[in-house]
Formats: sequence, C-alpha cells, structure tokens
Amino acid sequence: MSVDIQRIKDQVLQYSDQLERVKTEVRKVLVGQDQMLERLLIALLTGGHVLLEGVPGLAKTTAIKALASALHCKFNRVQFTPDLLPADLIGTLIYNPREGEFKTRMGPIFANLILADEINRAPSKVQSALLEAMQEHQVTIGDESFALEEPFLVLATQNPIEQEGTYPLPEAQVDRFMFKVVVSYPSTSDERKVMDTALNGVRREVQPVLDPGQLGAMKDAVTALYLDDKVKDYVLDIVSATRQPERYQLDHLKTLIEYGASPRASINLCLAARAHAFLVGRAYVTPQDVKDVALDVLRHRVILTYEAEAEETTSDDVVRKVLESVPVP
Repeated sequence: MSVDIQRIKDQVLQYSDQLERVKTEVRKVLVGQDQMLERLLIALLTGGHVLLEGVPGLAKTTAIKALASALHCKFNRVQFTPDLLPADLIGTLIYNPREGEFKTRMGPIFANLILADEINRAPSKVQSALLEAMQEHQVTIGDESFALEEPFLVLATQNPIEQEGTYPLPEAQVDRFMFKVVVSYPSTSDERKVMDTALNGVRREVQPVLDPGQLGAMKDAVTALYLDDKVKDYVLDIVSATRQPERYQLDHLKTLIEYGASPRASINLCLAARAHAFLVGRAYVTPQDVKDVALDVLRHRVILTYEAEAEETTSDDVVRKVLESVPVP
C-alpha cells in the first residue's frame, strides 16, 4: 500500500502547478473568497454542481466567469428571470414551412460550463428543466435526446430566499447540487482592494491555462486517491446521524429534522473529501477532509421542521452539532 500511496502522491504533485496557474488567473479578478474558489475547483475535479447563495455584489458571477475563462471550455451564461421558459434554456423544435419539417434549435444549456445566474428568480418549471441535464448529462427535445459534452458543470447563483421576487428551488433539484456555498461579505481589507481596483479603472484579462483533456486527467487522479473503509464508515455515520439522531445521542435534534440527508450526500461527501485532499497535495483522505467539506455538502440536504424554524435553528447549526457528536475514527 505504501508503494501505491507514493505513486498516487507523485501523480497529485504533477498537477499542482497546473492548479496553481488556474488559481493565479482567477485571482487576477477575484479578491478574497478563497473558500468559494476552492469549492468551484472541487466541483470541477469531481463533476459536481455548485449553488452559490449570497446577496448581490459578492463576486459570485465574477468568480464563475473567471474560472470559465481559465479553461479551454465553452461557457454560457443564462440570466434567470420570471418570464424565462424551459425552451429558452434547453432549446426547442422550430417548424420550417419551406422544407415542411421541424428542426432542433439548441439552447444555451449546450456548453461545458453553465452559469445559471440568479436561478431562483425564475419559476419552478424553468428550474426543473435543469434536472435531466444535471443528473443524466443529456437533454430531451421533442422525441430526441442529446448528450451534453464533457465536462458539464452547472454553477448557479441565487439570492437569499427572503428577498423580494424569488422562488425557492424544488428539493429534487437542490439535492443535485454537490455544494451549497453561502457567500459572505468580504473583509475590510479585501473590500478596499476591490474598491481601489474599480476606482483605478484597471481591467485584467484572465488567460486560459487548462483544457478539457488535462482536466479529465486530473479527475482520474482524484478517483485514484486512497479512501480507507474507516473514512467511508465515518461518512455514513455523519449522514445517518441526520436521519436517526437518537442513535448518536442527539435526541434533541429529532424534533428539529424533518428529513435527513439523501444517499447523494454520502457519495458527494466522499467525492468532495477526495478532491479536497487532492488540492492540498495528499494521496489519501483523512476524516478532517470530510469535516472540511461536510457543511457545504449537507446544509441544503437537511430539511428542518417548523419547530426548528420557531427556535431559529438553521441547517448549519444541525450539521455542526452532528459533526461535533459523531466519533472520528
């Protein structure tokens, strides 16, 4: 096993320079927000999707556009609005009277990176149009299904649901996002840098430094990282504690949790922990890798009761209590 670990570590280090170049390019236009950038890179390395939540002006769109520019990939942005239709997203059949037949018009979903900007500004029927694409990596238009080109990644931004004119995402769609990242305000020093850059009128161009082939090789390297059975059991214990908290001496959470995390949570926790270890240059996954990504993987998968809302308890609070209570191997 030690020989395998060393071989995997050499492979991980081989890609470190490429990842650093991607980070360097993105940081030309993105100040701070290191956690958000890390989560976007993990999603790229695992084929996951990311939901970014925060008030306007926190560089969510800037980060995604910069990451897309650093890759030799096709990028499309869709601005979600209340009058958007599913056909505006996935495409539709158009009748050609001259030829007497229908032709398929591809929608903006046919790209490698999709920025679904302010996704919760559109009604549920449009949000649900993403379901097949996110899960199956294909789109059905009329009677025909079209495969989406790899890599395929949906990066969605949303405003806090308390804001005016927003529609909560269906639970089935939220569960398809690997991460839900809550983007907070920048520090005063970071905001000063942003302000100075804007006032000076400096525009920096992000150069592409990674192509889909190199990204595919990195994804294969992530898959090869060693994940011990004890760490897998630790992941299952964390997810089980959100469904049956009384088994882990968390009886006080039983009345607060309506539904626990789905099986996708277990899978995504393992995938994200692997990619997290890859980013720090390790050839194996530790329980700390799991804990570092657990909050962003689980916060949107733990559905709370009305009692929890009355007590002003959030899903973040519940996940933190689970992580504190589940024994670490």
